[in-house]
Amino acid sequence: MRKTMTGPLACLVAATAALTLTPATAHAGTEHGHGPGAGFSPLLNALVESDAATAALLRYDDGRRSWSGSAGTADLDTGAPARPDGHFRIGSVTKTFAATVVLQLAEDGLLDLDDPIERHLPGLVPDGERITVRHLLGHTSGLYDYMSEPGYSTNRWRGDDRFDGYTPRELLDVAFAHDPYFEDPGSRWRYSNTNYVVVGLLIEEVTGRTYGEEVEDRVLRPLRMRHTSLPGHDSGLPRPHARGYTQVDGETVDATEMNPSLDWAAGEMISTTRDLNTFTSALLDGDLLEDASLAEMRTAEPTGDIFAYGLGLQRFDLPCGESVYGHGGELLGYETYTTGADDGRTLTLSYNPSTRPATEQDLIPIFTEAYCPQ
Repeated sequence: MRKTMTGPLACLVAATAALTLTPATAHAGTEHGHGPGAGFSPLLNALVESDAATAALLRYDDGRRSWSGSAGTADLDTGAPARPDGHFRIGSVTKTFAATVVLQLAEDGLLDLDDPIERHLPGLVPDGERITVRHLLGHTSGLYDYMSEPGYSTNRWRGDDRFDGYTPRELLDVAFAHDPYFEDPGSRWRYSNTNYVVVGLLIEEVTGRTYGEEVEDRVLRPLRMRHTSLPGHDSGLPRPHARGYTQVDGETVDATEMNPSLDWAAGEMISTTRDLNTFTSALLDGDLLEDASLAEMRTAEPTGDIFAYGLGLQRFDLPCGESVYGHGGELLGYETYTTGADDGRTLTLSYNPSTRPATEQDLIPIFTEAYCPQ
């Protein structure tokens, strides 16, 4: 069943918000807290020292104790150190928030996961009579990804165009000018940000409110996620934050500021490691969804990548045999993973890419440290 914000979860949220951590110095970074996590600091430092990241932030909770730390530089011009409590763009982790709202709307009887999208948004989606809400949430609709169009991806440098604003329907016009990836919805898996632009419009049509208002009222406020936001057309980030950079013609360029309306419900949100751990813990513990809805969300299909995909939720199968659930997110200058295990352990990692891409060999040891028996 979907739980209310009372009892242990409410106590945990309140205690987390009030917790004062004792800082300690670490090489190339800082770490906070008294819990497990000594092994994380060298792994974060390695990301920075190997030029995979200019800054890296991590928070780990084991259900009783917490560890948070950072490594690297928040601003290459000033040399200011990255802070563990910094804000960052969470990219596609936004999809899990949107999916959670849709599943709550299904619980409220306002839609069904197997409804054709044509029933709620008539005339909007080509072949909408055969594409269901479930297909959209699970990326099995076949809809063309508008971010594949040149100039429409927030994962690539767009110069001054990164400050342009977009409406959701403008994004769909770009997508629907192309044929779908496959003709039979539900027959294959293909990641497409277009799905979650439609999901955002679905939320608004069903509720009569903006998708952002629904996320705030159904998730952020109940969980007291005060450092998580939906920026809309605002190009900046709340302070503190580490600046995001990218390489353009061999030069390091500051990519921190951008209008995130090009991502909208597919990836616009901003958060912190503490807030994302709070969200992931509440979601997997059943505090946001009823048991049946959470089971639907967690039912994941193989993708041919390092994860399986459910309904707005990824399953990562670690080399030690442990499986964790969450989502990854990428937006130019920022990469994020938020994950949780069934026993209550949660980990959020966010880093700012540097001159080389981080590899599985860089990242898997971090998750192994968190979730695999030593």
